[in-house]
Amino acid sequence: MREIQIGGLVSFTTIDYPGKLAAVVFLVGCPLRCAYCSNPHLLNVGDGEYDPEKVFDWLKSRVGKLEAVVFSGGEALMQGDTLIEYMRRVKNLGFFIGLHTNGFYPETLNKASEIVDWIGLDYKATRNKYPELVGQNIAYDHMSRSLDLWLETGKDLEVRITCDPRHITKLDLLEIINDLQSRGVKKIAIQKYVPHFEDNEHGTTPEQRNQFFNDDNLRNEINTKFDSVIWRE
Repeated sequence: MREIQIGGLVSFTTIDYPGKLAAVVFLVGCPLRCAYCSNPHLLNVGDGEYDPEKVFDWLKSRVGKLEAVVFSGGEALMQGDTLIEYMRRVKNLGFFIGLHTNGFYPETLNKASEIVDWIGLDYKATRNKYPELVGQNIAYDHMSRSLDLWLETGKDLEVRITCDPRHITKLDLLEIINDLQSRGVKKIAIQKYVPHFEDNEHGTTPEQRNQFFNDDNLRNEINTKFDSVIWRE
């Protein structure tokens, strides 16, 4: 089995696994090409920059100091059984296991569900706008299947919506919200789009980016529909 390919490591975070002190392991490779991707250096499949055994030894040194390890990317599930086995080893150290995922690999997520304790799932746009945003015609259906599979596990979940005004309107956001509510999702996060790599032709203004967060009526309507709503600015 090919060893896991790690492209980055955050040694301490309080925000990537809700309520727990965590480290984040970033894996290389992603099937999507999202317009607002914040980690473009992790998109292509290839050799990681970090020795997985050295990372594992470092994680062993964090037992008792950290509570969780989150696997992110890229898209971590792209590494399949190699990822699952590495997760299992990390979990056996006593850590909670978190996963950030775009939901493109529902069957792999299902296999990982016995190990993973919590996921943050990206719901990127309405169905009709998904292909333009992510560069894949089948990504919405895969994400939707992953969401349903995870809800069936009964395990903890946060669905995250990044409000890129080039791809999501307020009406789109409400359509997504209503879909999540109808599925029984309890916890969501509305995330402000951060223009890391915009060019002049495809730029956005602060007003466009803030419109979702400055609309009190919109915020109040969404807040009433879930047990937990985080507005990440």
